[in-house]
Amino acid sequence: MNRFNYEFPVRVHFGEGCFEESLRSELKKYGKNVMLAYGGGSLKRTGLYDRILCILSEEGKTVTDFAGIMPNPTLKKVQEGQKLAREIKADLILAVGGGSVSDCCKIVATGEQPIPLGVVVTASGTGSEQNNGAVITDEDKKVKGAMWGAFAQFCILDPDLTKTVPLKQVISGAFDTLSHCMETYFGRPDEVTLSDEINEAVQRNTIRNLRRIADNPEDDFARSELMWASAMGENGILKLGKVTDFQCHMIEHQLGAYTDCNHGQGLAVLHPVLYRHIYKNAIEKFNRWAQEVWLVQDAEDAINYLAELIYEVGLPTTFSEMGITLDDETVRAIANSTIITPGCCRKLTPDEIVDILNECK
Repeated sequence: MNRFNYEFPVRVHFGEGCFEESLRSELKKYGKNVMLAYGGGSLKRTGLYDRILCILSEEGKTVTDFAGIMPNPTLKKVQEGQKLAREIKADLILAVGGGSVSDCCKIVATGEQPIPLGVVVTASGTGSEQNNGAVITDEDKKVKGAMWGAFAQFCILDPDLTKTVPLKQVISGAFDTLSHCMETYFGRPDEVTLSDEINEAVQRNTIRNLRRIADNPEDDFARSELMWASAMGENGILKLGKVTDFQCHMIEHQLGAYTDCNHGQGLAVLHPVLYRHIYKNAIEKFNRWAQEVWLVQDAEDAINYLAELIYEVGLPTTFSEMGITLDDETVRAIANSTIITPGCCRKLTPDEIVDILNECK
């Protein structure tokens, strides 16, 4: 895909090699004090941290680090960031990383005096930089749920930067993209909309390029396509006119609240099991999905193809493969605390969620 700029309201800079030019152009629009937010050690280990510091210095910025944002950002980490931003009187929060960093900073940026936010994506898949939603974990209450914060003023999507994270993170993120698309597609109404037809194309593209990147991590075209598919999954276009499902996400969120598991991997384990429970309640839509996305005739075959894809690209197929052991008490606690979504083709009960979780072990 060729380079372009697009605003909706997030200003998007997309394209291979666009990172430095785009960041410099954006930095000129904001004040001196920059809070540089990031997660673990990969940013420094790969040299990207030094590249960013050099650019910030040359653009006359004073930098304060907000480091250590965890894969499932906590409310306490958000509060730490808010305190730091106030103390330094931040003129810009620059979030560098994947969805966890972006999610945390969208809430940090919200307040009585909102702080401009820019996102440099290194791990695509969540599409977090495209919207104002965030998933935050309250460790004390054992709840992982949605909060609404600030839209980023701009985001930079340079596929080259995805090479700074491990391949398994790229694959996990790509499955999260596919999950976003499926959870939107199987929402209401059941009738096929233009949004659904665009969605089918994004799903086909994601599946194809997920296989390509698993086979060849140096495939720059696949990285580029996956990065834009991630954006399409969460920039709102596929959701226009839809009441989305996201029941699988809700179950995984609570699984994550109790186990701190990898999000994309948890979704990969859950999706085939969940769909085998519900597909008969939306059989026409699932059959269309089979025919238009998987190029097979019926829903059962499509769900099997989904499970095969998960295995093929090296994602886990059970919780035990993820190193997760759940006792009956924890399974019940996860099920009872899961939000039941209105868009699902059948309203699940906590007891059925218990069954789904047990089948995933």
